[in-house]
Amino acid sequence: MRRVTFPLYAGGFLGPFGGAMLVAIIPNVARGLDTSVGYVAAAITAYMVPFAALQLVSGTIAERLGARRVVRAGYLGFGAAALACAFAPEIWSFLAARALMGAANAFLSPILLAALSEVAAPEVLGRSVGTFAAAQTAGLTLAPVLGGALGEVSWRLAFVLVAVASAVLALPRQSLGVGERPATGKGSLRALLNRWISLLAAKAVLGYLGFTAIGFVLVLVAAEEFGLGSGTRGLLVAGYGVGGILLGRYAGSVVDRLGRPTTALAGAVACTAGVAGLAVAPSPWALALVYFGVGCGAAFVWAGLNTIAVESFPANRAGATSAYSAFKFAGVAVAPLLYVPLFHVDTRLPLLLAAVFSALVALLVLPWFARYR
Repeated sequence: MRRVTFPLYAGGFLGPFGGAMLVAIIPNVARGLDTSVGYVAAAITAYMVPFAALQLVSGTIAERLGARRVVRAGYLGFGAAALACAFAPEIWSFLAARALMGAANAFLSPILLAALSEVAAPEVLGRSVGTFAAAQTAGLTLAPVLGGALGEVSWRLAFVLVAVASAVLALPRQSLGVGERPATGKGSLRALLNRWISLLAAKAVLGYLGFTAIGFVLVLVAAEEFGLGSGTRGLLVAGYGVGGILLGRYAGSVVDRLGRPTTALAGAVACTAGVAGLAVAPSPWALALVYFGVGCGAAFVWAGLNTIAVESFPANRAGATSAYSAFKFAGVAVAPLLYVPLFHVDTRLPLLLAAVFSALVALLVLPWFARYR
């Protein structure tokens, strides 16, 4: 089983890693391409917009054409775009290549998650999904570290590394880890137009708004309230990811034992309390400890919700997980627009609103108890 699922976990790591590694090397890229930091930072948006938008349809396309074929094309596209970034001669070609990376990843991360339900035994599906989530969190958390280390030599090396990894995962047939189920040609978006996918999408948006995308708020609080430097702020925010990495697989095992809605609800309640606690943390140490706890709680939320997503829509499983993932990243896009103005009114307001969103996640989990019963 590990031989089958490991490539899926590796792909789950690679997508977030390829997206987030730019954060640490923005100044290096700006110097290398003789452009401004602002233009290079725009490459984050260039990546995220096609990544989020195409996930609305990428899973359905995989159901129609076959997941193995689509994933292989996604890896090749991701690697080729990373290589184009590595050899970009100026900023505009770099931005275009980053947009292509985001588009290609839309055909990787959500489809690999859906593929777990094809290759993992039902009794350990939750553990497999939790491990996948931990791999994604590890990609996000380690990307700035590894990207920054490679950037000390050359920022282009980071993109070459991603291109090589993509080629390794794409070319050997046995390494894809995607089930052999042939294309059905029947996947349709209409199969997803129901209240259950709406509930799942709402929880995805609210979860990212409530406890996953608030790291930048913590950075602002740490600087404004406690005067922390950039290095210390980075370590503080990394605590969330560390919690997810440490408890991701265990949270999945709890999903298998206690049930999907129960695990997601318990995690959402813990995150609500933790995010509310961030608003009143009296010291940087308290802030860091509580945010680590929020990361631990979030591991249980996403283990439960991700498992619900991959098994609740058999008529279009990949389409459901990709649409669900698209709404997660909609939460990432909305968070700064919502929280920054509130921060300038009162530094605690964004965190209190995030606690409300976290509580709404818990509330929206409740209807799933009836469906699973």
